[in-house]
Amino acid sequence: MSVVSLFLLFSFFPLSLSLSSYPFNYSVHIDCGEPVNSTDAFHTTWLSDRFYSGGAISVVSEPLRFLNQQEKTLRYFPISSGKKNCYSIPTATAEGRYFFRTFTVYDNFDGKAHSPSFDVSVEGTLVFSWRSPWPESISRSGAYSDLFFYHNDSAIDVCFYSIATDPPVIGSLELTQIHPQAYTFEYAKNSSNYILVNYGRFSSGSGQWGPGFSNDSDFFGRSWQSDENFRQPSTSTANGPTIKAISTHKAIANVELNPNYFPEKLYQSASMVQGNEAGVLEYELPVDAKLDYLLWFHFAEIDGSVTKAGQRVFDVLVNDENVSRVDVFDKVGGFAAYDWSYVVKNLSNTILYVRLESVVGAPFICGLENYAIVPVDLKTVHDQVTAMKALKESLRVPDRMGWNGDPCAPTTWDAWEGVTCHQLKDEALVVSQIDLGSQGLKGYVSDQISLLTNLVSLNLSSNSLGGEIPSGLGVKSLVKLDLAHNKFTGYIPDSLTSSSLQLVMLNDNLLEGQVPEELYSIGVHGGAIDLSGNKGLCGVPPLPDCPLFWGKHGLSTGGKVAIGLSCLAIFSALLFGIYYCVVWRRRNDYDFGFPHEMMSLAAKRNRYHRQKSLMALEMESQHAKGFIPTYNVS
Repeated sequence: MSVVSLFLLFSFFPLSLSLSSYPFNYSVHIDCGEPVNSTDAFHTTWLSDRFYSGGAISVVSEPLRFLNQQEKTLRYFPISSGKKNCYSIPTATAEGRYFFRTFTVYDNFDGKAHSPSFDVSVEGTLVFSWRSPWPESISRSGAYSDLFFYHNDSAIDVCFYSIATDPPVIGSLELTQIHPQAYTFEYAKNSSNYILVNYGRFSSGSGQWGPGFSNDSDFFGRSWQSDENFRQPSTSTANGPTIKAISTHKAIANVELNPNYFPEKLYQSASMVQGNEAGVLEYELPVDAKLDYLLWFHFAEIDGSVTKAGQRVFDVLVNDENVSRVDVFDKVGGFAAYDWSYVVKNLSNTILYVRLESVVGAPFICGLENYAIVPVDLKTVHDQVTAMKALKESLRVPDRMGWNGDPCAPTTWDAWEGVTCHQLKDEALVVSQIDLGSQGLKGYVSDQISLLTNLVSLNLSSNSLGGEIPSGLGVKSLVKLDLAHNKFTGYIPDSLTSSSLQLVMLNDNLLEGQVPEELYSIGVHGGAIDLSGNKGLCGVPPLPDCPLFWGKHGLSTGGKVAIGLSCLAIFSALLFGIYYCVVWRRRNDYDFGFPHEMMSLAAKRNRYHRQKSLMALEMESQHAKGFIPTYNVS
């Protein structure tokens, strides 16, 4: 699908709003390419460049032609940053409706005099297509494009996709939260399933105003062009009708009301047919014939001439089909706003014709908006987005591969290099193939890869990846697995045996342990398997036999039991030795027995003392009897 961007020329002035009566006040203004925050003349804060995935900054060639700082810088995305680059802008709530606007300028910033071709997507849906060459005035002065969309996440991805080698460019980004029921319309699905892309928005009877043109406020940040850019010139005759602009300073009722908060200024001016003949107001709106469109009409009777007697009635025709009759007295009334919408389908050309034909009195109009109804494109399953972002970090995927935003959206892009997706029956996108062979990767495989439940083929060969093979890798859908020529360690996970694998290349790694027989049987049943170059693998031909008690994950259960028993025996012996040395020996610490030699000497001494004692006793006994022995002394 090719969506033609709406280019509007202007000197860019951002919006400054008084939000006292407006229920939503979340707004982000990003000055792309600017390193510091700034505040413009209307007190709007512009954030320094942030939330981007890559690229480089530059300045326009003639900065003095632009009045404001946010107009003078830009970010561009060379092919070295990858084909897909994104801004991921945080939001205030998990879900809501938003108004989004981009400012784009080329101004020959790179000196190549070649405006680039690129696409822009919001949340995975293609919304703008820029094609070279740009009109000279747009290339030099810049342009903005805006849209309304519904969102249900904590951040909004705005992505730029390079065509060939052209670098996309962006000058500024603005995001404003609006009423959740704004611009609802009857269609095949709920209006939240569509993005409304602006193909023209004009205010009649006045010049350009609102953000980008003047300080007139619009709570949604809408800019209004002059209807002269779309109105067909009147065919004037001497007494024929002409087109005149009318305006008033009186207050207009029913303005700035929810959910659309149309500003009062829109209804204070109008274009009206003047002359003796009622005449016709006709507008031509550029469109893409492949899409349907939402037209939003605005009326207010501001000249005070309508009474019951002077009733004004006119028909509204779209591509020559009468779609409504406007009775000013009954529907509009004096100095009160009135608006209604109409969906245009089945276009056959690139011009949408809107005519207001008189029935009674002169037709008039205050404003008209034209929005392409762009169906929201399919998105990748949320868990798989999580898995792919985790893989981007763990594998250290280089910027040049453009792994940013949604992996599979838009469906018209080959968004992430090396990634192939397919659509499920429930209209969700899933990742089916990842081919990153020989890309110089030096990380590891995240465990989150188990969330890729529809993965059919994975090729990470000839890199420098390390760590263990995740246990959740072997999803049932996996048919081809090539992890050859890396630095994977550890064991082959059992999960690979429960898959539908037909090709397994694990050669030239640092794997170890016993190879599961179920995995090896792939080669027996017609598949292909290569486990060579892993010195630690064993158990299947032509690998060596595994050591005794060796299993798939190292030691088998029996080996672990044997080692456990051995360790228990050694531990028990050690405990016994400690017990003997510390407890049993301690019991004999107070036994002062002498060595055998010392005991013999003590015994002889004891016998001597006993004999001496007996002799002394005998002498005492004889002395008592009066017998005193004599001794010869010689």
